[in-house]
Amino acid sequence: MLKDDEWCFACGPKNPHGLRLKDFQFDGTYYWVKWRPSRSYQGWAGVVHGGIVATLLDEVMTRLLWEQGHTVATAEMCVKYHQAAPLDRELTARARVTSSRHRLLQTAAELLLPDGSVVASAEAKFLIPRDE
Repeated sequence: MLKDDEWCFACGPKNPHGLRLKDFQFDGTYYWVKWRPSRSYQGWAGVVHGGIVATLLDEVMTRLLWEQGHTVATAEMCVKYHQAAPLDRELTARARVTSSRHRLLQTAAELLLPDGSVVASAEAKFLIPRDE
């Protein structure tokens, strides 16, 4: 049902307009990726668009579960924006699993500036499709 054809907007290497996230890491607690936004991802002048911020958080949570062997679909996500994400500065998106019950997996994520301050945070619920 859910298939990867390498055109994912967030991580797909074949998508010329996507974020092209790569080099995901796991430190034993958090699954994370670093990304430096260009002006192509701007909302207000000098600031990353909020939808792109949400995409980063969704992607790192989804990829965490995928790395654990779960093909999932986002069922619900709540994003809280704490401050603006500036362009041309490295951002780190990181995620962790908070609970797992049958086909429902829950995660939390944060988008961080280089000094460790939080740009945005999210909590999400993911479903494993019945055919998986």
